[in-house]
Amino acid sequence: MRKFNAWLVFFKREWNWNWPFLVGFAITGILITKFSLCLTGIEDAKNSPFVQRHKK
Repeated sequence: MRKFNAWLVFFKREWNWNWPFLVGFAITGILITKFSLCLTGIEDAKNSPFVQRHKK
């Protein structure tokens, strides 16, 4: 006879309650990662008006 596994019940109940938060967190993380990888420090610094004014 199989033992009752309370974790399955717990995770199913919690997933039904928390899935919008988890999906939103994942989408936000993907967007932040995508936009972060598009920026490069060296190229952005070369194109920055502040760096160009104070370049020596």
